[in-house]
Amino acid sequence: MGRSGSRLSDIFDDASVDFDIETEQTQLWLAAAVVSLAVGLLVTWLAVDLFPYHTVNDDEGVYLMQAAMLLEGKLFLYPGALAEAVRPWFFIVEETASAPGGVQMYSKYSPVIPAMFALGLAVGLPNLVLGVVAAANAAFVYLLGADVFDRRTGIVAAGLLGLSPLFVINSATFLAYAPTTMLNLAFAACYVRAARRDSSGYAVVAGSLVGLAFFARPYTAVLFALPFIAHSLWALGTAWRTGTGWVVFRRYLAIGLPGLTFVGLTLAYNAVVTGDPLVFPYMAFAPLDGVGFGHREILNYDLVYTPELGLETGLEALEMLVTRWGPMGWLGTVAALFGLGLTARRWWGHRTGLNLRGSERRRAHGLGGRDRAFTELSDDALAAIILGIFVSVFVGNGFFWGTHNGLRNGLIDLLGPFYHFDALVPLVVFAAAGVVGGVRFVRRRAHQRFSASEARGVVFSVVLVFALVAGGVTLGAVDGPYEENHLRTENLEATYEPLVEAGFESPPLTPLGSGVGVGQGLGGDGAEAPKALVFHPDPYGDWSAHPFQTLRNDPGFDGPVVYAIDGGAEQDFTVLDATNRTPYRFAYRGSWTGAEDSVTPELTHLHVVSGERVAARTTLGAPEGTRTVSVRVESDGEYARYDVPMAESHTVEWDITPAGVRVTNYPRAAGAERVPIPRGASEVDLVVTYVGDFGETVTYRQTASVERSGGEVRVIWPPETHVCRLTLECGSEDLWVGPDGEYLPGVSVETNATADSR
Repeated sequence: MGRSGSRLSDIFDDASVDFDIETEQTQLWLAAAVVSLAVGLLVTWLAVDLFPYHTVNDDEGVYLMQAAMLLEGKLFLYPGALAEAVRPWFFIVEETASAPGGVQMYSKYSPVIPAMFALGLAVGLPNLVLGVVAAANAAFVYLLGADVFDRRTGIVAAGLLGLSPLFVINSATFLAYAPTTMLNLAFAACYVRAARRDSSGYAVVAGSLVGLAFFARPYTAVLFALPFIAHSLWALGTAWRTGTGWVVFRRYLAIGLPGLTFVGLTLAYNAVVTGDPLVFPYMAFAPLDGVGFGHREILNYDLVYTPELGLETGLEALEMLVTRWGPMGWLGTVAALFGLGLTARRWWGHRTGLNLRGSERRRAHGLGGRDRAFTELSDDALAAIILGIFVSVFVGNGFFWGTHNGLRNGLIDLLGPFYHFDALVPLVVFAAAGVVGGVRFVRRRAHQRFSASEARGVVFSVVLVFALVAGGVTLGAVDGPYEENHLRTENLEATYEPLVEAGFESPPLTPLGSGVGVGQGLGGDGAEAPKALVFHPDPYGDWSAHPFQTLRNDPGFDGPVVYAIDGGAEQDFTVLDATNRTPYRFAYRGSWTGAEDSVTPELTHLHVVSGERVAARTTLGAPEGTRTVSVRVESDGEYARYDVPMAESHTVEWDITPAGVRVTNYPRAAGAERVPIPRGASEVDLVVTYVGDFGETVTYRQTASVERSGGEVRVIWPPETHVCRLTLECGSEDLWVGPDGEYLPGVSVETNATADSR
């Protein structure tokens, strides 16, 4: 009876221990889920609060345009006659007889990441996708940290990911870095389980995920996968030496075949869009914008990229990551080095056979020894792979000139070294090992020297001090990028204000929905918005949605508003005739500096005045301090000048006919009676220049787009008006934006035009 009672007691004791273990594991899983969810919510909040109009990295608009295209089942845009006016940033134009209108466009990026964003666009909550991706990344980092160390370390690693400025800022954007990392991390988690459990199912999923990552961003996926590939080759070699090669080969065959299938899918996509399976879309856009040294070029920028420049750029990116953009700034790097030291100490213990876990000790016995433990992916082997990711990312990106460009154009200053995004994975994992290892060390020493209650107080105090220091360092690291991006968001909001107030569509600042462009929705009162055409400036060249990436067109160019580049008279009339919409001109006074400085925007309602004669009337105020005035009309390199007496204001009456343009209320002093207008579309200028006592000038320049056809003319009215000092050639900083703008005292403009037939 005593023995039976003892056995029964042992059974209950074992059950109690098992229950306690299961409870603890459940609590750790819940903690990991809470941390991952918190990271996702933080990123979602940042996307809504910090980037409602996106960043100044206009690639976001490219991915969102592709996402909208995929929702409509399109790989190509078919703009027809609008091609030159609506070409989105980073889209390739291809003339082909098989395309409607003879022209088609496609993006330089693959459709994988846009397909993810399309899920959010489909339900009207695109920013939720960003939060889900961030939460998934945190969850996979937890799994990886738990796999190489333990679950507590994994939880801390997931939390440290949320304390990394590079992670939270880039995850809050519609760029490809965070989603591709999610695919890479998911691959890593499945690879570990395939190796440790000898699971063909996990192997197939791992291969599919790394293949999908390759389809999304080939070079990024290859750099992340290289340490795993090295492990695979080691494992295969070791297995063949020990006579178990076929068993291990089947595992890696299960990884390789799905991966190669997605590589084939990538090549098939290339063949569809570029016509050549070996030509990626980014190569079609800029053939010299790729990996390697030598002459590199994209658009109008080129350089000779040398190994020395690659090393210099890589070191600068490394310095940025380990001091400011990594977890907890420089403190996270210190923690990672400490964690790496603890990992090396553990490896040394395993190497001498002193600290192997029971399962690892069993694996290490017999043929293969430590080689077999490495083959079956021991904790030390996985730690080596994770460290290898850091090396692979930095060495690999040294061969790519993209980081140099990002540093040159200022994007990396705002968003961090985003090409090295995957390097965060080893940084947070080893930093977590350092933090957890440090706490455990303090706890052991405290329990050795103090009572249990005193030891708890010591540990709590140390953790509290560390948390305060870490919080301060993290806030210091993120404060600069946050403020710089917030400044640009404020300036973008002010720039887009006239468009939002116009009511072409629902405002883009709807909760969680800022990924939708300004061009999709209803009017401000909920009624169907008018069909609008908005001409916009192109300070970066002939690109739509660059830099104004919130102004994106519907993929069919048939939404409530079409945004077109204000590209001169011929192009503007072509767009007007092709769209048959109510036209507007969006412009700004100031110099566009990537939203670093504010501009004064203006949205002007346009109309087309047509007839045998267009009679215009412009009244201008004389700037204070000016003494003389001259009036000119110009067209196609010719001009006429008129004598005008000085007054407080001047009304210039001028008309435009197929025979030419002239001023009718002042005597002509030089030039033809009528300045001729060429057939077709052209521009006509009215130039009024005031001169002060010391020769200083203030010039009003009105530029009207005119089309001469048969016996009639068409004029887009009102003309674009500039007021500039000390020059006759005005720029955007001199634009007249209505009476509320800041000008010299005395400056004013009123203008109108009518048409008649004779």
